[in-house]
Amino acid sequence: MKNVKPAQLAARLGIYCLGLLVLAFGIALSVNCSLGVSPVSSLPFVVSQILGISLGTCTILVYSVYILLQMVVSRKFQPTLAVQLVFSTIFGYFVDGAKYVLGDFCLPGYVGKLVMLAASIALIGFSLVLYIDVKIAPMPAEGLVGCLADKLGRPFSKMKTAFDCTSVLVGAVLSLLFLGALVGIREGTVLTALLAGRMMGQVRKLIGPWIRKLCFGE
Repeated sequence: MKNVKPAQLAARLGIYCLGLLVLAFGIALSVNCSLGVSPVSSLPFVVSQILGISLGTCTILVYSVYILLQMVVSRKFQPTLAVQLVFSTIFGYFVDGAKYVLGDFCLPGYVGKLVMLAASIALIGFSLVLYIDVKIAPMPAEGLVGCLADKLGRPFSKMKTAFDCTSVLVGAVLSLLFLGALVGIREGTVLTALLAGRMMGQVRKLIGPWIRKLCFGE
């Protein structure tokens, strides 16, 4: 197995954390524009509205459940799960920090909200490349998807689509039951689901070689 140089490991950790920070700001923008959060954030957002606690705290709670579900599905504890828990906690604080920095900022009018949504999708796509391509550990949602895909023998992409749809559906049901209306799930949720992956592909073409060279010496 190829030895990992300290400088490369430091670069991977730094880029991973940067990716989580960028993702946090992407989520905060989607929350502020009120056009719907991303599918993976829909459940934590609805839970935060029901419980009246911060989105970052609820993200940590929901992601912890995803980690437990990975243990149930795989029937074993893997070291990567501990790594997931650490970075999920960091990410939760990033989300609350990003929301604090942005406050209630929102561009006026529907067009202004669409601009914010576009910026959110761009940041989410950019962040996915940063924290996925350095190959530290998947975030709990992706980790659970991968675990289920391996267990059921299904392609990751199809399982990811099913997982996202299930998250949105559960969030919608909880929202209707406890809040009496759909909260955080709107056209922006659908647009993010459709466009974030494409944005990720374009960003990877631009910065993928740079990441591989800096982190893996390729």
